[in-house]
Amino acid sequence: MKRVLRCVRCKKEYQLNKQGYTCECGGLLEVKIKERADLTHLKNTWRNRRLSNKAIDQSGVWRYKEFVFDFNEEEIVTFPEGNTNLYELPENLLDVRKLFAKHEGENPTGSFKDRGMTVGISFAKKLGYKTVMCASTGNTSSSMAAYASRAGLKSIVFIPEGKIAYGKLSQTLAYGAKTIQIKGDFDDAMKAARNIAQDYKIYLLNSINPIRLEGQKTIVLQLLDQLNWEVPDWIVLPGGNLGNTSAFGKVLKELKEFGFIEKAPCLAVIQAENANPFYRAFKTSFKEFAPVKAETVATAIRIGNPVNYEKALKSIQFTHGVVEEVSDREILLSKMEIDSLGIGCEPASAASLAGAKKLREKGIIKQEDTVVLILTGNILKDPDTTINFHLGNIQGIPESLLNAPTLIKNRQDDIRKEIERILEEV
Repeated sequence: MKRVLRCVRCKKEYQLNKQGYTCECGGLLEVKIKERADLTHLKNTWRNRRLSNKAIDQSGVWRYKEFVFDFNEEEIVTFPEGNTNLYELPENLLDVRKLFAKHEGENPTGSFKDRGMTVGISFAKKLGYKTVMCASTGNTSSSMAAYASRAGLKSIVFIPEGKIAYGKLSQTLAYGAKTIQIKGDFDDAMKAARNIAQDYKIYLLNSINPIRLEGQKTIVLQLLDQLNWEVPDWIVLPGGNLGNTSAFGKVLKELKEFGFIEKAPCLAVIQAENANPFYRAFKTSFKEFAPVKAETVATAIRIGNPVNYEKALKSIQFTHGVVEEVSDREILLSKMEIDSLGIGCEPASAASLAGAKKLREKGIIKQEDTVVLILTGNILKDPDTTINFHLGNIQGIPESLLNAPTLIKNRQDDIRKEIERILEEV
């Protein structure tokens, strides 16, 4: 299928290999599929590919290549990625008809970023780039470093000093990225990366890059496939740089246009209350937008000036969605609930459940609704937060929820007493 880059503001079109990521009018660019045919026959094609042992068919991204990019097999850099589970959760967790969690933390480097990075790195290699770059709070950098290493490309990362979880930083360093710490926050790192990429022949792989978002669309494609194309009422996801929000709205619009679905689910984007510029704009019906100085325990969404604001706004409007904010305490309590199910997630992921709870309490999410929560990252991305929670090092967490290890003497009587105490617990 033919594709072009199109400005979301003025609709001007460009070739896919355009230098830069914005239109001359200043608007953001997105990939536009130039096709008018009914494509619903692809449902069977995608399902049949599961039987193939080819890496590109095993990938939960490239299996849907007709909606991504129809690259030649040898052009694709894949692990493979995207084979993430859709878990049915207890309904009483939210008091709805059906509740699911799509766990993107099951990707190769532990976050949803792998879906976008397999596409972005493959495209960079196809265009002849030797170096790729990003600014990151952690997940983007670890994913980019891994895929760049697999592709034989050099990778450079800008990170905010002291504002990245060690689980993510360790991946970035181990996979070989040259890492530069900026004395500032993520938005400062993002500004530096954009300036450098513009001045040198370096391919920028943040979510402002519309090519990368084509991979992230497949989260929605796959979850609908897993639901046998029964469309849920709500998809609830964390909001940071708003790349997923943009990608989700885009693919839902495409699926409706090409006959896959009759009605799009509502998107609910959840932000941390001290990193909430999108929520504040939503409260003004998007008449006003102002960056904020972001601060939250959920490092993956600690972003005060999201580059995809313009696209994300359109996603909320198209899906008749909402934006909500939650406190760090609400995030951590919801994380504890998800963790206790044996699934586990990083703090930003738990914003989905925390926000869904708030929307359910307000009656925006109804009892008869089907809801899908997007969990964006693996629990091991930020082990320090999990440990500090259960050791009682975080204020405002009830002692009854803690699960700290018990220190006892190495004596049989003491060990037996502790075992008996555990067995007697209700």
